Parts: sequence; structure tokens; C-alpha cells
Amino acid sequence: MNISVQEVQETPSASGYGKAVTPHDEAFKKLLHTFFAEFIELFFPELHKLLDYRQTRFLMQEQLVDIVGEEKRTLDLLLETKYKQSDAFILLHLEPQSFRQQDFHERMFIYFGRLFERHRKEHRLIIPIAIFTADDARNERNSLHMAIPGHEILHFQFLKVELRQSNWRRFVDSNNPVAAALLAKMGYNKGEEKEIRLSYLRMILQLRKKLDDARLALVMSIADLYFVPDPTEDEAMLRELTEQFPEERESIMELMPAWSRAGYEKGIEEGREKGILQGLEQGLEKGIKSERRNIARKLISKGFSPEEVADALDLPVDEINNLMN
Repeated sequence: MNISVQEVQETPSASGYGKAVTPHDEAFKKLLHTFFAEFIELFFPELHKLLDYRQTRFLMQEQLVDIVGEEKRTLDLLLETKYKQSDAFILLHLEPQSFRQQDFHERMFIYFGRLFERHRKEHRLIIPIAIFTADDARNERNSLHMAIPGHEILHFQFLKVELRQSNWRRFVDSNNPVAAALLAKMGYNKGEEKEIRLSYLRMILQLRKKLDDARLALVMSIADLYFVPDPTEDEAMLRELTEQFPEERESIMELMPAWSRAGYEKGIEEGREKGILQGLEQGLEKGIKSERRNIARKLISKGFSPEEVADALDLPVDEINNLMN
């Protein structure tokens, strides 16, 4: 398979609240920090319409203490933005989760409770969102319910994104940088890997027109986490793209992500070597034919018949007759 996860999975602590920080985690957080509005628009379009991003600000990382006060946990992303309907500021808590955890829904409720306790006077609305990035994340529980007969005590439900449950084809025409960065992390069928790679490169060409170099580099660096080089396919895709967008050839070469560029350069080198070998073989073949003709002329001059010369040198009789003429 040409698409693979190159991330290091998070490891929960003994208590289930802590986790080891990995390069993938930091890159993912930076993506959400840089393209927060694009992330909401991509996965929660109805919520996107309700938010006024002009006054969005990310809050300092907060440490939340668990129920007994023995474990501290720093929230991944907490931001404040404007809610149009009430013209008030609200909080959004984004929590990427790259491994399966049985009590994760309870942990999200604890985070929500601590945030509500600390910010309820300034923010009456808190929206928690979990982003499940594990390959085996399917139908992750996102609610906590408590009730007695005839009476509901609690119903807590957070928003969620399960990347592997999101079909990649829904996002290829979105021109959204988050979609491009996470395309290979979304759901796809075996055999669609090449098509995903080609679609990703097309998206990068389009995004180049709207993003500065730094943000485009961020998108590509995160996509590189999920793609691995395939010299044969990468060279074929490059040819296909340059045929479709000949005016963008230099841009394609400049912007090709590391996995594609490495494969292409290797393919070019192999092609050069193949060309040299082919040239040597062709030259040798021509040299052999020329030498045979010289020998044939000498044998003819010594009085040998065309048939005898053709048989001795394994050449057609017609060619020997042409030499005689």
C-alpha cells in the first residue's frame, strides 16, 4: 500500500489522562491553530455559519486537574470566538485523539466540567470537539448519559470527527487546506491510493494560488506524514499533471512534496542509467553490423559466392547482394 501512517501513536499514562507528546501531535495542533476556521467549515458547516471569526483568539494552555487532584492535563487547543446568535464570546475545546481509549467520553466530560467551572461567568457556551485520528477509530462514543426512571439527570454529548469514517472523495473539490493536509488520513478503499495521491497534488496546485509559502509548507509537511514514496507511480503522476497543466510544470517541480519528489528524482536517475545502457547496446549492435559488412566485402573480393558469405556471417543474401552492387 502506498499510503501509510508515519505517526507515533500516543501512549496513555497509567491513570488514562496523560499522554506522550509526539511530532505528529504537535503538527496536527499547528494545523488546527493555523486553519481553525477552515477546519470548522470543512467538518461542521452548520456551526461555521454561526461563528464570527474576526475576533478569534487562542487562550493560553490550561492545566485541568482530575477529580481527586492527582493528575494534571494540559488541554490541546482552547480558543475564544464570537457566536453570532447571541453576539457573545464562546469557548471551543478541540481535542485530537490518536489512540483508542475506552473512557475517552468520560474524560471529555471531565474537561468540560472543569472548563465550565472556570469560565462559566464569561462564557455561557462551551463547544467540545474531538478529532479521532487513529486508523481503527470507528463509531467512537461521544456521549455520557445518566438517568433514573422518569427523570434524566445528565446528557452530555460532544462533537466529533472520525477521519477514517470521512470519505476522501467528498473533500477533493473543497479547495480547503485542511482537506489537503488530511486527505490520505481519510477513508478510502484498497486500490484508490494512486488516485488519492494525484488528487492531493491537484489540490496543492490550487492552494498555491491562495496560500502564502509558510502555510502551504505546513499543509504539505502534514500530508508528508501519511504518504510514502513510490518512484514508478510518482513519475507517472508527474507526467500526467504536466500534461494537464503544462504552464504549471515549474510549480509542480517546486511544490512536489518530499515523498513525490524523492520518487521522481529516483525515477529520473534510473531513466538516465537506462538510457546510457540502451545507447551502449545500440552502439555495439551497429558496430557489429558494420564489421560484418567489412568482412563480407573481403570475402566477396576473394571469390566467395553471396550464398557462402551469407551463411558464414549469418546475414541475409539480399544484403550481401547489395554490398556487391
